[in-house]
This record gives sequence, C-alpha cells and structure tokens, in this order.
Amino acid sequence: MFNLLILLAERLGIIMVLAFLLVNTRFFRGLLEKRTLKTQLWLTVIFSLFVVIANLTGVEITNSKEVITPLIITGLPQSDSIANMRMLVITSASLTGGPYVGLLVGLVGGLHRVIFGGFSDYFYIISSILIGFLIGILGDKVKEDKLYPSTPWVVILSFSAELIQMLFIFAFHGLGLVKLIFVPMVLLNTIGACLFMEILKTYLSNERQLRAVQTKDVLELTNKTLPYFRNGLNFDSALHVCQIIKAYTNFDAVGLTDTENVLAHVGAGSDHHIAGEPVLTDLSKSVIAKGEEKLAFSQKEIGCPVADCPLKAAIVLPLRVNEKTVGALKFYFKERSKMTVLEENLVNGLALIFSGQLAIGIAEEQISLLNEAEIKALQVQINPHFFFNAINTIGALMRVDVDKAHEALMQLSAFFRSSLQNGQEKEITLEQEKKHVDAYMSIEKMRFPNKFELVYDVSVSNNILLPSFCLQIFVENAVRHAFGNKKRDNKITLQIQQVDDNYFEIIAQDNGNGVDSKVLEMVGEKPITESKGSGTALFNLNQRLQGLYGTKSKLQIKTGSEGTIFKTVIPLNFQEGANE
Repeated sequence: MFNLLILLAERLGIIMVLAFLLVNTRFFRGLLEKRTLKTQLWLTVIFSLFVVIANLTGVEITNSKEVITPLIITGLPQSDSIANMRMLVITSASLTGGPYVGLLVGLVGGLHRVIFGGFSDYFYIISSILIGFLIGILGDKVKEDKLYPSTPWVVILSFSAELIQMLFIFAFHGLGLVKLIFVPMVLLNTIGACLFMEILKTYLSNERQLRAVQTKDVLELTNKTLPYFRNGLNFDSALHVCQIIKAYTNFDAVGLTDTENVLAHVGAGSDHHIAGEPVLTDLSKSVIAKGEEKLAFSQKEIGCPVADCPLKAAIVLPLRVNEKTVGALKFYFKERSKMTVLEENLVNGLALIFSGQLAIGIAEEQISLLNEAEIKALQVQINPHFFFNAINTIGALMRVDVDKAHEALMQLSAFFRSSLQNGQEKEITLEQEKKHVDAYMSIEKMRFPNKFELVYDVSVSNNILLPSFCLQIFVENAVRHAFGNKKRDNKITLQIQQVDDNYFEIIAQDNGNGVDSKVLEMVGEKPITESKGSGTALFNLNQRLQGLYGTKSKLQIKTGSEGTIFKTVIPLNFQEGANE
C-alpha cells in the first residue's frame, strides 16, 4: 500500500503541475467567473483532456495485486485494474463548471477507462457520470453566494466522490482491491482536488486584489485626466492624457488618435508614431472604421509599416461619443507575455470613462463656445461704433436717397435679427448664413461705397449645415484687417464646394496685405488681443470646428503679399427634411 501511495503521489504531482500551468493561462481564467454555455463547453473540453491524462498515467494493478508502473498505460488486460487520479479531475470539473460539466467529463473519463481496459468494467461509466453530476449539484448548493465552495466543503465532497467510487469497485471487484487502493486513492484524490481548488481561488483572489488596486489607480488617473478631456480631443489634451496613463500603468506605449491622425504617442515607437501624422497601423484603422475593440499579439497583427517597430502586442479601443467613433485609445507592449486579462479589463474601463469624459468636455466646450458666439452677436448688436456708424450712414442717406436709407435700415434690422437667431444654434444652413453675411456687407458697402466686393462661388446645396457665424467671421475679419488703407478693389471670395461624398470645403480668400508673420502662428490657435490682430473670433471658430467635426476641420491658413486664404473641410450634412 505504501509503495502505491508513493507512485500515486508522483502522478498527483504531474496533474498538479499541469493544473498550475493551466490556471496561469489567460484563456482558462477567463472561463471561470461567468458560467455560460460557451464557457461550460470549453471547460468540458479542457477537463476531458485532463481526465484522459489521468487515466493514461495511472498505476496498473494485476489480478494478483502486483503493482506495475508503465510510463503511459496504452492497454489493460481485462483482469487488471488501475489506480489513478481520475476522480480528482472529475471532482474539480464539477466544482469549477457545475453538474453538467462534471457529468460530461465523467462520461469521457469512464468511456476512456472502459475502452483501453478491453471494454470491461462498464460500471466505471455509470460511477463517473453519477459522481460528476452529483458533486456538481452539491457543490452549487454549498457554495452559497461565493464562486466556489469553501475548503472544508471541498474536502467533504472530494472524499464523498472517492467513497462512492470505492463502493462501486467493492461491488464489482470485491474487498481485496478496495483494501489495496482505498487509502492511497481517497487520500491523494482528496488532497489533489483541494490543491487544485486552492490554486484556482488563490489566483482569482490575487486578480481581485490587483483589480482593487487598479480601481484606486483608475480613479486617481480619471481625476487627473478629466481637466484635459474637458478641453476636447486635441493635440495638447491627448499628450497630457497619454503621459498620465503611461505613468499610472505598465504599458510600454500609450497613444490617442482622432479618426484621421495621431494626436499623441508616448513611449516605445514614438520615433515613427508621430503626433499630427496620419494613423499608421492597420489595427487602429480597423478599430476606427468598425468602432470595435481589437487585440493584437504580434507585430504583424498590429500592422505597423515600420519594420523595426518595437511594439509586439496591443489593445486598441474606440472612443465613442453619442454613438459615433471620434478616435482610438491605444495600449502597446514590447512583449506579448505582458498582456493579460487584467490589462484588457483595465483598458476597457478606461475607454468607457474617457469616452464619458470626452462627451462631457465636448458638450461643455460647445455650450461655452456657442455662448461666446451668441455674446459676440449681441455685442455686434450693441457695439456703439457699428451701431452709430450704421445710423449715421442711414441719416446721411435720408437727405439724399430715401429709398437707399430705407434699404439700409431693413438690412440693419435683418442683421440684428439673424445675429440673435443664429447665435442660439450650433449649426445653421448655408442659406441662413449667406443672408446674415449679405446683410452685414450691405451695411458696410453703404458706409464705404465701391470699397469692398464679395463674391460667392458655391457649387453645393443651400441646405447644407455649417457652424453659425462661420462665413460671417471670415468676411468680417477680412473687412476689418485685410486691406489696411486701401480704398478700392478689395475683393473677398467665398468658395464652397463638395470635395467627396462625405465632406465639403470652405475657402475664404481676400486680396489684402496678408497677415504679419508674428501674428500668423497665433491666428486661430489662441485669442489675439493686439489692436491689429484678428481678436477672438477666429480662435472661437477654430475651436468650434474641431469640437464639432474633429481635427480634420481645423483651420488652414495661407498668407502672402497677395492676400490670405482660410480653408476648412466640414462633414456633408443637410437640414433635416430638406432635399439634397
């Protein structure tokens, strides 16, 4: 008996080593916490392999009670028996996957035992199925609200499983075989099942502890990133967010993109994943296009065109605002082995939090910018210089041309009315914006006859939507700042045309003096307070464009001695109910 105990202890060691390796795999741990049909099927397959290994590595006992220890049992005379770790595996399967997993694993174990035993001892099929199902039911009852039964219950259930097996063996083989194998098999199978469940619980407990630590870090990380996401998704906010994430996590690189370009990349690979450049990797492009999370476990799956890119594993998730993908959050490792289920859970949580923060930031920013635009419109209404100049012009016209004076008064009224109405909307139609601009230019032309010429070159529908005051800001900026003291031949052209199925572009061009090089780098990027600058209007517009449509709509500026060109592209949307 002692010799058999030592031999079975060796077999138990083999099973425990395999179990330890199994529990260390990310895939297996992912099957444990939620019992679904899919996870039960996978657990059945995995434990069925283990139960076959337990049969093959058993200790053969001849009819004369002689112990034989082949490396692997490939065949068994009908008169011989096997002492093995089969009940350990069936019990562990039942406690891990439930009664149906236990039943199926018991069926596989019993069938395999009967097949290579020369189709004798059919009772092993019945006993294995019965034990697997019964232990699964009892295990579910005694675990209460926990994931698995407590250790004392595992001992009781494992002992009971072996006891049932011994009763079957006694009934079909008599007391002699039971006396030889009872103590070694009951003792070691019970110990083995307890060890397996303890390994399982320890790993799951460690993961929960790590998640608790991660939760604390995520909360702190969230608190630090919120101020930047509230400013919108841009180069500056993205850089700060990536730096914060990198400092709080173990990722080798962290990146953020919008739908077109890299906004920031911190860590390994930053020499070719460059902010402002188009998105490089096929993985990121796929995530942005489909709006679905993607994992990659090799450089090939990442799809970076740079051959010596050090990034070997990645998790890329979409950032979504109002059901629309606005960018991608990217996490990279230089070694595939570093990526575990904990990292995947962490980044899923971060993506949800950041999407929420971004939505809040975009909403706040648009409200703020819209309020600024409305305030600007109201300021125009009560601007003493504009108002008195217009009134003086109308007064002068009253003495020489009453009809023109009446027309000027109507244009002034139309301008104030549209300022108030348009200031309350984020987007208005091209037709509404043109009316507002025409009213403004009519007043300016009456003040300065023959000084300005406004030309429209429009090849799109008047029902397309664009930000309120968009064209007005371009025109007003040109009128106030482009021409200096030039009295005649001052031309402003507004070209609006479709560039593809999804976008149209606005090109505002003047033939003025150009923008001073010292001011140019600030135009649209920050408020300019100099008397000869462009004020806050272009900055406000640039921020609204990027907040509404992304960095692709950022203002592009070209200037020279022959004038200045402002350009932006805007998604092609139409007023609801209007014909395209």
